[in-house]
Amino acid sequence: MELNFSDFSSHQIYHLMTQTIIPRPIAWVLTDSGEKNYNLAPFSYFSAVSSAPPLMMFSAGKKPSGEIKDTVKNVVNTKQCVIHIASQEDADLVTATAATLEHGDSEVLANEVELVEFTGFDLPRIKHCSIAYGCELFEVKEIGDTPQSLVFVQVKTLHINDEVVSLDAKQRLKVFADKVSPLARLGGGEYAGITEPFAIVRPQ
Repeated sequence: MELNFSDFSSHQIYHLMTQTIIPRPIAWVLTDSGEKNYNLAPFSYFSAVSSAPPLMMFSAGKKPSGEIKDTVKNVVNTKQCVIHIASQEDADLVTATAATLEHGDSEVLANEVELVEFTGFDLPRIKHCSIAYGCELFEVKEIGDTPQSLVFVQVKTLHINDEVVSLDAKQRLKVFADKVSPLARLGGGEYAGITEPFAIVRPQ
């Protein structure tokens, strides 16, 4: 089967891309809507961009009404966010926090998500998440006809649960992916976990 994207609508193309670019990591993004009223939302158009500076990017569409999503609005206003790596056990909760709420309504409160202080960062983090990045806004780019917001953030601090990490023989941090048990996004309403990790020696 060969598909020419010029034959499809943007909605159909979205469906094709999300069905085939798999699995995708999920950025579970916490922001402040004001007065410590925290917003929490997942984005599966998400990736690392560079390490010098340490940048990550997530892409956010618009609300059904055409308004800018609260996450983008909050990041632009406060210049900060916390990106969490959700686990497989979080699948239902991640899905619940994807609901479109009125600006200022908190997914954290609505879903009784427990937050804790994020040492060295202004915003809190989700208590049970093994990995959380404290980030500052780097740049927002608007692209496409809708348009879509590409949010670039710079990592300032990283939380890793001691139970999922150790030092290897070279005294480098080794994160055990199977202990993190990251949640991956597929197409439609589907999610996935990871298989047992395996290693391959890279060529010199």
